[in-house]
Amino acid sequence: MMRRTVFALVLLAAGVARGENPTPYPGTRVIDTGRPFAAYVEALQRAVRAHGLGVVAVACADCGARAIGETLPGNRVIMVFAPRYAVRMLRASVAAGIEAPLRLYVTERPDGTARLTYRLPSAVFAPYEVAELDRMAAELDAVLAGIVADAGR
Repeated sequence: MMRRTVFALVLLAAGVARGENPTPYPGTRVIDTGRPFAAYVEALQRAVRAHGLGVVAVACADCGARAIGETLPGNRVIMVFAPRYAVRMLRASVAAGIEAPLRLYVTERPDGTARLTYRLPSAVFAPYEVAELDRMAAELDAVLAGIVADAGR
């Protein structure tokens, strides 16, 4: 487990160092929130719950780095979904199950503020070409837009 964490951190650092494309996938949204990192992470999680989704898990790269004596700026992947969407998704396409939970990626900017990066659910599920997934994803686009708006207040 520790080797995988270290390997992931090395890959992350290599990507940052080479100036990679921050939006390699269609439908990727990047928002500089202007809010302090820790406060934004908390506000985002509250907004997720307020909009009827659950926080399934939170990955913390800076926590992993700290565990091996390294320092990284704040870095969280907040994974969100809800059972009602999971059932709809799986009924429409078992293959699409790999896309859940949806991920909200929050990184700390040099000035201590948070940047949010996420993919629109409509872009995440579009490759499956299933009408019911498209309908569900459009609903989730609106839910995520509400979450982002509320977390930014």
